Amino acid sequence: MAYLSQTFTRTASTLGRVLRNRQLVLFILGLATGAIAAGASIGFREMIALVQTVALGFGSERVASFAAQQPWWRILLAPVAGGLLIGLFIRYVLPNGRPQGVPHVMEAVALRAGRIHFRTGIAAAVASAASIGCGASVGREGPVVHLGAALSSSLARRLHLSRGLTLTLLGCGVASAIAASFNAPIAGVFFALEVVVGHYALSSFAPIVIASVTGTIITRLYYGNAPAFEIPPRMIASFLEFPAFALLGIVSAFIAVAFIKGTALVEDNIGRVPVPDWTRPGIAGLAVGVAAIWYPQVLGVGYEVTDAALAEKLTLGMLVALFVLKFALSALCLGAGFSGGVFSPALVMGALAGGAFGLVAGGAFPHLSSGPGAYAIVGMGAVAGAILGAPISTILIIFELTSNFTLTIAVMIGVVIASVITQQVAGKSFFVVQLERRGISLAGGRETSLLRSRKVADILRSDFERIAADLPMPEVRARLQADPHGELFVVDADGSGRLAGTITLQDLGDAAFDTARDGELSAARVARLSPPALTLDADLEDARRMIETAGEDQVAVVADTESLRLVGCVHARDVMQAYQSALLQARAEERGEA
Repeated sequence: MAYLSQTFTRTASTLGRVLRNRQLVLFILGLATGAIAAGASIGFREMIALVQTVALGFGSERVASFAAQQPWWRILLAPVAGGLLIGLFIRYVLPNGRPQGVPHVMEAVALRAGRIHFRTGIAAAVASAASIGCGASVGREGPVVHLGAALSSSLARRLHLSRGLTLTLLGCGVASAIAASFNAPIAGVFFALEVVVGHYALSSFAPIVIASVTGTIITRLYYGNAPAFEIPPRMIASFLEFPAFALLGIVSAFIAVAFIKGTALVEDNIGRVPVPDWTRPGIAGLAVGVAAIWYPQVLGVGYEVTDAALAEKLTLGMLVALFVLKFALSALCLGAGFSGGVFSPALVMGALAGGAFGLVAGGAFPHLSSGPGAYAIVGMGAVAGAILGAPISTILIIFELTSNFTLTIAVMIGVVIASVITQQVAGKSFFVVQLERRGISLAGGRETSLLRSRKVADILRSDFERIAADLPMPEVRARLQADPHGELFVVDADGSGRLAGTITLQDLGDAAFDTARDGELSAARVARLSPPALTLDADLEDARRMIETAGEDQVAVVADTESLRLVGCVHARDVMQAYQSALLQARAEERGEA
């Protein structure tokens, strides 16, 4: 009995030391998260197949080939009926009646310490699977990333993990989801670090690698070791061809910019159509259905047509026609409210545009051309990298799919040029534009994100001097001299508490010492009108920027912009202390200490 007791004690002690080893715990969590996200990715693809079987009559991922065998009325009606049902689902089930995707993961990382509700993740996955299954021209990678992140966030919340560990776990889920989608573990790691985590610290890198590899292994066990695309071996004919790849990068940049702006244009204008908002996906579905009667390649994610472009099976006319349709329908579906991602449409558009460019280049310089297939690969990477704002990940995806170093150099040229031009012209990626259109800015580093996660209400002070607008000058002068901050907040005399202005010694001017006009002056006459003010729901980054711009030691805080009711103030020193704390926490997260 004593022996068993000693054995149990030693085992418990060993287990305790193991669990106190932070890095080992992260490895275990990375393994678990990778497995969960991979399972979710597989389940998501099976859900698409199920919806597709019901809507289109087949579950194969070779959508174009099988759709061509279906009656025209089914191809027409499936996206319309699906769009109407999905519109209702999104309207009444998803938060704010909006589709969810990669931008929402980025928002959660920046503003909500990585918190994504489990219910939202599942509901968004159902909406996306239904959208793709009924033929909408959207992608499946974005929804899988959101689902993996939501499951990771739920696990972190149940384990009561810190913000830093939660973000690492989120990166694990995202990496596994991308790796499972493309059979590309390296790209999965760097997509998570590039888009979600935001830094490359070893403390995050190691568990994310484990999650990505785990996701790849599980997916390969289920589907086999098949790449996402069937890419025939390609060789670069001559290094003299590289200027053509650079030119393709420029063309790809303008495609990316046009798509980003085009999707925003659809969002702006479809809202003006006098129909209920839930019917808008049905309108986009009608356009998809009509086009798919003659061009079934536009249905769904479009990987079959991408394979055809990479294998040089399409004529120039077909490449151009499919590119125009895919561009227009993808922008319409995403802008009208179908739930889905932009990754797949970007890859398809890039492959089609690159293939067409390659045929033209080959006709002009037949002895220097590597063939339209090579240009399709470069175009695929360049357009996707520019739209997503993830050049490193895109280059790595192409490298893992082709295992061709020379061709990857050509892809690097195209991706870098396209990404730089897109940043200069559009200023941001598709994801960032979507967030900014909702009033969410991700500019700045991790410390800025931390400041955005805190509200002005957290540091609100009540130690300020409030005076009525009709207060006589002698009292104004006395109250100003007694105030330790040297600033008075003036409110309307009607008792509403509405902020009317502020008074400092500088605002008094000659009246600071000249009492001759005291009888005709009051607080309202000498106050600085329309002073800078924050609302209670403003974040600390807003406060920091306002204080920095206005050069004030303290700024008024009002209940809202309508009533302007004064509720308190924030001091510059409190905001700066919060900023310093955010800097320290950001560095601690990068070192794996938070």
